[in-house]
Amino acid sequence: MIDARCSCGAVVISLPGPTNLVAACHCIECQRRSGAPFGVGAFYSADSVTISGTPKEYARPAESGGTVRSYFCPDCGSTVYWKADNLPAMIGVAVGAIADPNFAAPIKSVFERSKHVWVTVDGAGVEHLQQGSLRKTSS
Repeated sequence: MIDARCSCGAVVISLPGPTNLVAACHCIECQRRSGAPFGVGAFYSADSVTISGTPKEYARPAESGGTVRSYFCPDCGSTVYWKADNLPAMIGVAVGAIADPNFAAPIKSVFERSKHVWVTVDGAGVEHLQQGSLRKTSS
């Protein structure tokens, strides 16, 4: 088991271990949510995690037409995890909340149409998508 937590430790999500389902998201909403040029999420089966504490929820419309719900600490403001209507059985966990420098690198880089020009997500087999579900086309 490994834990992801907010800065103050009031919200903790216990995970079954590492996952290779890691994605870098460059959408404008992830940029705003994270305060960084992109967010990185590790995805787990929602049934495999345990959440402790009482996070606050922020719901926003997703480009898919569904809703994305971000869960953050009401005390320190750190986003710890999120859920999306289009992936109801999965939970995305902020890799920064896991705080392990050896955690797996992203296998996908999504919403690259809004990626900062100086950001590069490299690695063998990384899938690059202009949106959340379409393959990147060459320019």
